[in-house]
Amino acid sequence: MRVDLFDFDLPPERIALEPVRPRDAARMLHVATDGAHDRGVGDLAELLRPGDMLVLNDTKVIPAQLAGVRPARAEGGGGDVSVDVTLHKRLEDENTGAKWRAFVRPAKRLREGDHISFGDHLSCIVERRDGAEATLLFNRGGAAFDAALAAVGAPPLPPYIARQRAVRAEDAADYQTVFARADGSVAAPTAGLHFTDDLFVALEARGVLRETITLHVGAGTFLPVAADDTSDHIMHSEWGEITQRQAARINAARAAGGRVVAVGTTALRLLESAADDAGEINPFCAETDIFITPGYKFRGVDALMTNFHLPRSTLFMLVCAFAGTKAMKDAYAHAIAAGYRFYSFGDACFLEPTRGG
Repeated sequence: MRVDLFDFDLPPERIALEPVRPRDAARMLHVATDGAHDRGVGDLAELLRPGDMLVLNDTKVIPAQLAGVRPARAEGGGGDVSVDVTLHKRLEDENTGAKWRAFVRPAKRLREGDHISFGDHLSCIVERRDGAEATLLFNRGGAAFDAALAAVGAPPLPPYIARQRAVRAEDAADYQTVFARADGSVAAPTAGLHFTDDLFVALEARGVLRETITLHVGAGTFLPVAADDTSDHIMHSEWGEITQRQAARINAARAAGGRVVAVGTTALRLLESAADDAGEINPFCAETDIFITPGYKFRGVDALMTNFHLPRSTLFMLVCAFAGTKAMKDAYAHAIAAGYRFYSFGDACFLEPTRGG
């Protein structure tokens, strides 16, 4: 399938650089079988039915953005080099040292064996460099690494935000869901950013059920597809877990006639990774690299709440697969014309499957 089928023009001013306050005051476009309807996140309880099961991703964003220094080398001259590091995948975590894959800049100024310092208590050795990525072995592991990272790291804001403004003190809270629990993501499950305690109270009063599962979001979620055809794209993998108890609750809700409503594409990808052909959700604890494009048959999810996504991205392909390519292109065109805010700090969509092609 050609990737350019999923391209669209987005005016830069539609990209949200900060969230609305309160979080549930964001707008929400309801894409249904009869077209797109302008709503608000606060209307979610009206769109859901008693007995529906809302499934959210409880991953917690770590302060994965680091600013370091590679000291001047003894040979070859030159001075210290400032290095920006974005951690994106934990490989090992021994007490002697944590090992991570990371994006590094300027990559060409680094080579294997280089030392990078991030202040007085955290440093790493470059074990391997592949293009803009590197494998880094840190001088601390376990709880000591986590504490050092919390002290010197910053929220890993998406590149389309970080390029336009500096990190702010409030970003650490803004770029985290109110129900985040499990450390491990380098990007927020952004549909979940819209939820507040008040919204959860309204949903509970409506009789909507709720369950959390865990998928640690990697930085690959921001990357547009570089290939010309989807068959040539290599999907990034992410670690997820659905426990036996969580699977049983989700399955019971569906068996009783409730819909499974995924909050975010991360929750949807994990549910679909764990679903069998009959739509039963099985316990899951593994990496998933599921790549969903139009033609995919959804098994475990009946509705989806998500944000507005990048052109040519795997996430826009996913929503086209779920609600129909034409329906989503029409919905995005409406959203752009109506002034909806896009991407991580932007507004939301509530999608029901139209299968309109």
